[in-house]
Amino acid sequence: MTMHSNATRLLSLSLLAAALGSCATSKSVDQKIAEVQAQTSKKIESVETQVEDLQQKQKATDVRLDQLSQESREALKRAQEAGVLAKGKVVFEQTFTEDRVKFKTNSYDVPKDAQAALDEFAGKVKALNEQYFIEIQGHTDDTGGTRLNDELGQRRADSVRRYLSRNQQLPLARMSTISYGDTLPAESNKTKQGRAANRRVVLVVLE
Repeated sequence: MTMHSNATRLLSLSLLAAALGSCATSKSVDQKIAEVQAQTSKKIESVETQVEDLQQKQKATDVRLDQLSQESREALKRAQEAGVLAKGKVVFEQTFTEDRVKFKTNSYDVPKDAQAALDEFAGKVKALNEQYFIEIQGHTDDTGGTRLNDELGQRRADSVRRYLSRNQQLPLARMSTISYGDTLPAESNKTKQGRAANRRVVLVVLE
């Protein structure tokens, strides 16, 4: 075998090896592209699923919002505007009327026989794992003028907030108060029973 023949054979082998290597490299690239495309498809599907879940949760939240009382809806709106909520939802609402927290006419002091009811409420709040916020709303009957009832409702709400802070150590920063005065009666003010029902405090717990 001549030197020329050997050189030709070596060149042929080199070209063949290069061609095979190129083919293998091309297959490897194609395989990697396919793997990336598959991963991208999975991520897109995952994102689509998350979006669908969020949409379903939003629909469920919308249904719950429709079922909230006016007090809770307005409390939620105020808290969202103030930026004090993590989740933007109402956890529960509790109303204290004269059967549990008895406010006498023109009085805003929390009576001793009402403390057990407020202690029970504080226990529910403390059991929450999430960060909470409480709006305390003071309501009155229509006895007296508008200004007097506004002030009385505010004092009743402030009195409850003060009790929950001092006696149950609920942080003041997580509680706000507002007075509705006689603008949102639960019952008619034409009867004694109705006026008693309207002298109340509503506590809305939010997250």
